[in-house]
Amino acid sequence: YFSPERLGTIDLVVDALLGTGLDRPVSGAMADAIEAVNASDCPVMAVDVPSGLNARTGQVMGVGVRAALTPTFIGLKQGLFTGDAADRVGEVVFDDLRVPKAVYDAIPPSARLMNAAALAEALPRRPRTAHKGSFGHVLVIGGDHGMGGAVRIAGEAAARSGAGLTSVATRPAHVAAVLSARPELMALGIDEAGGLATLMARADVLALGPGLGQADWGRTLFEAARDSDRPMVVDADGLNWLAQVPTRRDDWVLTPHPGEAARLLQTDVAHVSRDRFGAVEAIARRYGGVAVLKGAGTLISDGRRIRVCTEGNPGMASGGMGDALTGVIAGLRAQGFGALAAASLGVQVHARAADRAAIDGERGLLADDLLNALRGVVNP
Repeated sequence: YFSPERLGTIDLVVDALLGTGLDRPVSGAMADAIEAVNASDCPVMAVDVPSGLNARTGQVMGVGVRAALTPTFIGLKQGLFTGDAADRVGEVVFDDLRVPKAVYDAIPPSARLMNAAALAEALPRRPRTAHKGSFGHVLVIGGDHGMGGAVRIAGEAAARSGAGLTSVATRPAHVAAVLSARPELMALGIDEAGGLATLMARADVLALGPGLGQADWGRTLFEAARDSDRPMVVDADGLNWLAQVPTRRDDWVLTPHPGEAARLLQTDVAHVSRDRFGAVEAIARRYGGVAVLKGAGTLISDGRRIRVCTEGNPGMASGGMGDALTGVIAGLRAQGFGALAAASLGVQVHARAADRAAIDGERGLLADDLLNALRGVVNP
């Protein structure tokens, strides 16, 4: 029935082969049917969830339908919005089938989708009497030899997201380049951790990790920042150092991609990808604070609540994008947002800026393009 000849006579395929309870790989005739549908030129509408996609985790179970439209009912399935789902669900539309509101009120959600209204509500017009001291001071720490661009990107992202002051602590060799690229940053050269104490004392938030490296210089800076009393955002090699010496803090935001998440959880990337929701919760519970698991359908969790951002695009798969996110979250944290709010808003601001920057195409999108779009996003 699913031969190419037969499918060639059909205008629309309605996929209702498998339901929301799938928990094992698809095989046999069912797998053959899904592959035949995907190989055809027919548009596909998946009922409730594309067959082969795990509705809880967003992982394709061996093989999965690629739909152009997924109408889903009664409740939004969390697996429709992260991981493999990005290439499977197409447009998702929802119908509650007139389920009474009281039913929804009685069931706590497993996760919440972030929406456009969140930015406008969280980022109102500034008071006319505001000054730079009103919006906090971010200190970006990192940039070992050859990686000075990472701290420059993170520093500018913090400033573009609204931080009142932004300093950069990096290798002395990078100071001139950072200042020439962005003179509004205060760039300071340090060769050892002892130079950090005074800088950290003046800062409200630390952004730790961009270009930090895996040499002794990066290790000593990581340890000094980790032991400080300042809230921080930790990314990149900051996370790699943390995985080697696990520590708990309640006031930091950790922003791993799947590879870094695997190291933090002492597992592999495949394990993280099988259950992104479980992984982000596990990181937050093990290390404290808030975890951001980057990727298609970025997840944010404080160990109890999960938020999902579906904005962003594949153009973000380029160097420097993670450094920009670190800076955005740190900049929002410096402006008075709590860890969960800063992480959630930061992910959304970052993704939306990337979507604006990609209007001319996703290939070749650079972190600098995103930085140029940030100001419009944080002034909704």
